[in-house]
Amino acid sequence: MCLLQSWYVLSDYEVEDRINDSLSFSYFCGMTIEQVAPDHFGFKKHHVTDDEGIVVGVLTTTASKNGIAILEEVLDTVNIELPEDIPLKADKGYQSKKNVEVLKKRKLKNHILKKALKNKLLTKWELRFTKLIGKTRFKVERTFGGIKLWFKGGIARYKGMGKMHTQNLMEAICYNLYRSHGIVASNIKK
Repeated sequence: MCLLQSWYVLSDYEVEDRINDSLSFSYFCGMTIEQVAPDHFGFKKHHVTDDEGIVVGVLTTTASKNGIAILEEVLDTVNIELPEDIPLKADKGYQSKKNVEVLKKRKLKNHILKKALKNKLLTKWELRFTKLIGKTRFKVERTFGGIKLWFKGGIARYKGMGKMHTQNLMEAICYNLYRSHGIVASNIKK
């Protein structure tokens, strides 16, 4: 596909249309008439937010990358020094012994949702902890919901990691600008 793009000066979407439309293009790519050009690419965005839900760090990865392996990388996207003993809230996809050690090393409180192990249910304490943390995780989830609602986020508009990371950064910047005036106004009232 990249060769066709270069030879015919086509954009990502144009080459996709040409492959679906032209027999010679689809045969060149080794596709049969019944096959359709791939139009989906898997990416994940990882956000670090503050207490107000303002995005302070963004990391874009391929969808195949597991959250367990990249917590430290996600935390490195924050350009400010995180204060000690602040709670780090994350979904259960980040729960691992390695990540617990990462949080201890950075002196952050572990508020990652607990995950049941294979053939082992969560204990009463873990269920209570997960329910308690779930009540405060809305600040992070609100960020994803706001980006999806206001800026149609969650849809890969581009192909390629660099372009997708730029899209995620722009969505985060727009979200921060959209929310910041309300946050300032609510803090004045206090």
